[in-house]
Amino acid sequence: MRKNNADNDQPELPLARTSETARAVAPALKHVDGMFETWFVEYASYVILDRAVPHINDGLKPVQRRILHSLKELEDGRYNKVANAVGNTMKYHPHGDASITDALVGLGQKDLLIDMQGNWGNIITGDPAAAARYIEARLSKFALETVFNPKTTQWTKSYDERNDEPVTLPVKFPLLLAQGVEGIAVGLSCKVLPHNFIEILDASIAILKGKTPALFPDFLTGGFADCTEYQDGRRGGKVRVRARIEVRSPNLLAVTEIPFGTVVPNLIASIVSAHQREKIKIKKVDDNTSEKAEILIHLLPGSDPEVIRNALYAFTECEILIHPNAVVILDQKPSFTSVSDILRISTERTRDLLRQELEIRLGELNQRWHTLSLEKIFIEKKIYQKIEECETWESVLSTIDRGLAPYTKKLKEPVTPEDCAHLTEIKIKRISKFDSRNADDELRKIQEAIGETKGFLANLTAYAVAWFQNLKKKYSKGRERRTEITTFSAITAASVAHANTKLFINKKDGFIGWNLKKDDAAEPLGDCSDLDDVMAISRDGNLKVNKVTEKEFFGADIQYATIFQRGDTSTTYNLLYEHKETGATFAKRFHMGDGVIRDRVYPVAGGKILHLTVSPNPEEAPKLVVHLKEGPGIRIREIPFDFATLAVKNRTSLGNRVTKNKVQKVTRGK
Repeated sequence: MRKNNADNDQPELPLARTSETARAVAPALKHVDGMFETWFVEYASYVILDRAVPHINDGLKPVQRRILHSLKELEDGRYNKVANAVGNTMKYHPHGDASITDALVGLGQKDLLIDMQGNWGNIITGDPAAAARYIEARLSKFALETVFNPKTTQWTKSYDERNDEPVTLPVKFPLLLAQGVEGIAVGLSCKVLPHNFIEILDASIAILKGKTPALFPDFLTGGFADCTEYQDGRRGGKVRVRARIEVRSPNLLAVTEIPFGTVVPNLIASIVSAHQREKIKIKKVDDNTSEKAEILIHLLPGSDPEVIRNALYAFTECEILIHPNAVVILDQKPSFTSVSDILRISTERTRDLLRQELEIRLGELNQRWHTLSLEKIFIEKKIYQKIEECETWESVLSTIDRGLAPYTKKLKEPVTPEDCAHLTEIKIKRISKFDSRNADDELRKIQEAIGETKGFLANLTAYAVAWFQNLKKKYSKGRERRTEITTFSAITAASVAHANTKLFINKKDGFIGWNLKKDDAAEPLGDCSDLDDVMAISRDGNLKVNKVTEKEFFGADIQYATIFQRGDTSTTYNLLYEHKETGATFAKRFHMGDGVIRDRVYPVAGGKILHLTVSPNPEEAPKLVVHLKEGPGIRIREIPFDFATLAVKNRTSLGNRVTKNKVQKVTRGK
C-alpha cells in the first residue's frame, strides 16, 4: 500500500525528476551489459588458451607445461615427493593443488616423461593413485633429453610476476601424438588419440625425407582398433575399439585386453547388465585382473562361444566408438587440424630447434676459440708484464690492446674492451702453469668441433634424421605397438540378440505380441528377442512391419506372419489375389527387398488374397488349381496354374492375369 508523503521521511520525487534519474542510471545499466559480454568472451578465451587445449609447439596444456618446468627446477637426479612437486608448481599455476596433482598423475600414467615410484594408480582397473605425500616422481631421461633447453626457450612472467615460466617448452619430438590429449573448453572440445612411439619416430623421419606417412592410434590398454573411418584424426572421424576376447574352452571366454576409455569394473558391470537384461546368457563372471586384464566369462552348457563373443561386442563395453577431434592452439587461437598436420609441424619445429641449438653451439665454440687464443697470446708474449706499471684502469686496457695488436691478424673477431678486461682476471698461478702445447691441442679440438657443427648446419635435414634415429635406438625398447589395427564388420544388436521372448499371434483379429498367451484364439508364433521386428500380411493384401511389442494390430485375418529379416533376397512370396477394381485374378512372385520401415502399411496385392505361400528360394514354386464359380459361358471350371512360369519381381508389381472370371476356391495342384 502506497504511503502519503507526510508519512515518509523523504518526499517522493516528482515525475520529471524520476525520469531524469532513470536516464542517469541507464548508461550504467548499459555498461553492465557490456561487461557481461566482455567477461564471457574473456572467460571463454581463457579456458581455451590457458586450460583445455594443447599448444601445437610442445603439445602440452598449461598445467602440464608448468608441472614439467617445476620438476626441471627440482631436478637433481633423485625422486621428489609429488606433494613437493605440486607445491612448487603452484608458483606458476593459479589453481588448486588437486588439479595439479591429477594432471601430474595423468602425465605419469602415460609412461613417457615421468619416472614414477610408489602407487600411481592403474589405467586398466581404474584404481586411483595414492596420496601425493606417498608417491614420488622425477623427470625421465627421455624428457631431460627432448623437452628442455633454456637457451631456446621463450620466457614470460608467472601470474604473480614473481617468477619466469616458459611460454612453450622446446620439445624436440611430436609429444602431442605420443601422449594424446582430451579437454573440454567453452563451446569447444579436443580429443587427440595417443599413437605409437616408434611409429611416430619413423613417421617423422619419413616427413624429413619428403614422404607422406600415415599414423594410426595405439593404446596402452591394447585391444583391436578399426581405423577405416579415422579420417586422420580430424573432427567427424571415428575409431571403433574392441577388447581382445579369447575362447579358452567351449564354456569359457577370457577378456585379456580392454578398449581404450574404459576400465575393468565398468566393463564387468556392462557384462552383468547385459545378462540381467537377457541380452546375453552367461553363467558367471570372474575378475582375475592384476597387472594385466583378465576377465573370465563362464558360459552355460551348450552355448556357442563365437555367438556370445559377438553379443559381448554388441551389448557391452567390449566394443566402444571413439570420436577424435584434433584441436590445437596455433597462432594464439584454436585450430581444427589433423594428425598429419600435427606431425609435420612438430617435425619441422624439431628441425628448427636443432638448428637453433647448433647455431648457439657454434657461437659458443667461436667465442671459446677467440678467448683461448687471446689468453695464449697474452701469456706467451708476456703482455701481462707490461701492465704492472699502469696506474689507471684505462691505461691497463689500452696497454693490453696495444700489446695484442701485432698478433690479432689470425683472430676471427676484433678485440673488444671486454676481452681485455677478461685477460686481467687470469690468476698468476694459471699463468705460471700455462702449457702452450696443451693450449694448441685444445684450440685444435675446438676448431674440429666448429667444423663439425658447420657441417651439421649445412646438412640440417640429415642431422635431424639422425636425431630421430638416435631417439629410436635409445628409448624404443618396450614401446612396441600394443593395439592391433584391423577391420571388422559392425555387429548389429538384433543379429546377436538372445531369443528371450515368446511371440503369439491371433490371426483372425490381427494381433501379434508377447502378451497374448492368455488369449484363447492366440497361437505361438515363435521365439524372438525384444530387438526383433515382426512382419505380417493381412487378407486385404497389406503388409506391415513393426517392432516386437506387447500387443500390436497388423490387420484382420492375417495370412502370413514371421520375424522380419532385412535384406533377405532368397525368400520368395507366391501370391494369388482378386483385383478389387476389375475382379480379375492375378498371380505374382516377389522378394520382400529393402526399403521397408516400421509402422507403415505397404500394399502387396491390389485386392483380397486368395492364396499365399512362401518358398525359401525361387527354385521352389507351388502348383495350384484355380476353381471358378458357375456362370454363363464358363465351360472349364478348373484352371491349373504353376508359379514356376512367373518371373520373380518386386512387391509392387501387378503380376500376371490368371482369369477374368470369379474364383470359387484355390487348391493345391500336382
